[in-house]
Amino acid sequence: MGARILTAIVLIPAVVVLVWRGPGLLLAAVAAVVAIVALVEFFDLAERMGLRAYRKWTMACTAGIFYAQYSMGFVETRTFSGGVSLVRDISGSPVLTEAVLLVFVFGAVGIGLVSRRPLAEVLPALAASAGGILLIALPLSYLVRISEIETTGRELLLFTLCLIWAGDMLAYFVGRSLGRVKMAPALSPGKTWEGAFANVGASLLVAVPFARWTGMDIVTLLVMAGAANIAGQMGDLIESAYKRGAGVKDSSSLLPGHGGMLDRIDSLILASPALWVVYQLLATRS
Repeated sequence: MGARILTAIVLIPAVVVLVWRGPGLLLAAVAAVVAIVALVEFFDLAERMGLRAYRKWTMACTAGIFYAQYSMGFVETRTFSGGVSLVRDISGSPVLTEAVLLVFVFGAVGIGLVSRRPLAEVLPALAASAGGILLIALPLSYLVRISEIETTGRELLLFTLCLIWAGDMLAYFVGRSLGRVKMAPALSPGKTWEGAFANVGASLLVAVPFARWTGMDIVTLLVMAGAANIAGQMGDLIESAYKRGAGVKDSSSLLPGHGGMLDRIDSLILASPALWVVYQLLATRS
């Protein structure tokens, strides 16, 4: 617990300063590095199960995905009455995420065709590489997309981080002190339904001060917080499934008290796109 608290004391202020004061390109670059470190841990888990990914190609495309999400900030969108939208390129040339994904697909297929690996390893390698892109890199890249939202992007990115941090913290203490009903004993024996409900409640509470700060509709933020929290808990459980399948407790020992990078960001991976989707459905139409 001491190592866990000390690591949090060091990392959380650094992350907050980066989110609030850091240039957009630096924020995207740091997020890409975090994703790549998590990918390395994911590939290590996959190798324990006999799946050797095309690591370098997947990591290069991961960097491309994060730049593509950042470049969408070059596009300015104005919505007028009657549902009419005006889209204008304000600087640079945006890169489409779909284009990077297609480059990844054709590149991975090409590597599979020319690789000297045994043919029996081609399909597992493609599966592991695609899993890394679709289950880690792409969903986590929506942190950058959130930060590029016009006028409120940095606030909403802090909101995403805070609702996950608050939820994890309260879930930990409630689960240890009051938890009785196991949530998913096969995947994570320590998680309880009491802790899960406390997790959701803490995230909803975070929406209240952020509604006052940003001036956004409180109901919209509550829905965003609830969706992101539930998605985050799903991300936590699926990462536990990866580790159980690989026969390890932590994805690595990179962060004292927290395990690996993948252990630290597992909730954010799915929470980020969930919050982005709800924002697009509700906030942009309010």
